[in-house]
Amino acid sequence: MLVFVVVCVLMISIIWSSVKLLHTIWWRPKKIENQLKKQGIHGYPYRLMHGNTKEMMKLAMETNNSSTRSSMESPHDILPRINPLLHNLATTHKKAFVVWYGTTPRVAIMETKLIKEILLNKFGDFPKTEINSFTKLFATGLASYDGHKWSKHRKIINPAFHFDKLKQMLPAFSTCTQELIEKWENLVNQEGCCELDVSVEFLNLTGDVISRAAFGSNFEEGRLIFLLQKEQGKLFLQSMRLNINFPLLRFMPTKVNKRMRQIYGEVRGLLRGITEKREKSIQTGKDEKDDLLSLLLKSNMKELQENQDSNAGMTTEDVIEECKLFYFAGQETTANLLTWSMIALSMHQDWQELAREEVLKIFGKNKPTSDDLNHLKIVNMILLEVLRLYPPTSLIRRTTKKTKLGDFYLPAGVQLFIPLHIVHRDPEQWGEDALEFNPERFAEGIAKASKDQVSYFPFGWGPRICIGQNFALLEAKLALSQILQHFSFELAPTYTHAPSAAITLQPQYGAQIILHKL
Repeated sequence: MLVFVVVCVLMISIIWSSVKLLHTIWWRPKKIENQLKKQGIHGYPYRLMHGNTKEMMKLAMETNNSSTRSSMESPHDILPRINPLLHNLATTHKKAFVVWYGTTPRVAIMETKLIKEILLNKFGDFPKTEINSFTKLFATGLASYDGHKWSKHRKIINPAFHFDKLKQMLPAFSTCTQELIEKWENLVNQEGCCELDVSVEFLNLTGDVISRAAFGSNFEEGRLIFLLQKEQGKLFLQSMRLNINFPLLRFMPTKVNKRMRQIYGEVRGLLRGITEKREKSIQTGKDEKDDLLSLLLKSNMKELQENQDSNAGMTTEDVIEECKLFYFAGQETTANLLTWSMIALSMHQDWQELAREEVLKIFGKNKPTSDDLNHLKIVNMILLEVLRLYPPTSLIRRTTKKTKLGDFYLPAGVQLFIPLHIVHRDPEQWGEDALEFNPERFAEGIAKASKDQVSYFPFGWGPRICIGQNFALLEAKLALSQILQHFSFELAPTYTHAPSAAITLQPQYGAQIILHKL
């Protein structure tokens, strides 16, 4: 009798697990696919388990070895290269379409009034996508939170990124940039000119800047954290590519997984040590620093004292995660902005000359000040245009329940994808020259650059707009200005224009630039 009961329980468990699996990998996706089709949201058909990932990989491989310069009328028409599947769908579906990432439907939204609903009017109905335990090894922090935790962290972190506080960090920015300028001058002096990959140079520059700006006197420890996070990013990208075909790999004790967990522990240990020392200095009144860490900790202590509630502030673990996010967001976005700016200005020498004339007129050969940087109209226009054509990434939200969006009724479990590379190039919003590099479109500011203001959001939009955008733009403006003061530059013959969408948008084969000293 006992054996019979055990066998029955085992059989029921197997049947239940099989039904649940079948529901996850077939019935549910097909049901959602049909619901979307009835509302006019089409795409490539859902395939068992892998969704559209095989089509994506096949199309990506076909374009991977080609350059946009050789295949496109404009070098800035990059979507066919970075995501040919999206490009194919966007040419036939102007309002919305669906792409299947495994069993998860991702609906691309390109209509500006719907984007406004997602990012502003109903932003609470569309939370960020959930991150898995493997992604948490890399970074979490403010960018991945929702609800009360997000609002609490945003309130505490905000003072650290106030523009007046950022201006006090300008000497740290300038020190790092000056070290880069001196390094480049030594290279140029040897031959009269030199070729280098500026994408690598700018990653090191922005890593140094965030180390100084975030940790001040703990710069050397900060630099070590930067190197570890840099290695973690490479491992994360490598693992992410493998997981597309073998999703269970992230749970296995592979060499990559072991190293990622080791780095995770090392970074947390270093950050915990720095944070606890700094907290003690603040509590004893010995801390007079205005770096990001001190500003964050002081704001956190203020929140705890005012509310007399330990839940009102961040824990040490929370602070550690925010510091890890400083590195990822602060390094990647600014390094990419500077890299694509150098590439664009090398392609468009007329704008390089105009920018240099402006910089020399305002600064001469002096170091830029925060007040002077505010007068850089042309440089600012150039950076805004680069962010339009080469935004670092796109925005993804999700539905947790059946949700109305415009005329659509979206079921729970749908991801909403706002493809900046498409919206930022929409000729209906940006005009016939939408694929061209034309900073003049920003002459009267962002609001008048396009038909609809919700057509431009490289740092997001609405309440969840990137908290570090002023940090990134100030750093980029300072660095580009100092480079223009000392060098002219052009694309090297070895450069291939091949934008590639990794975690962020990067030049696949590097950014080889020839520098000439002025």
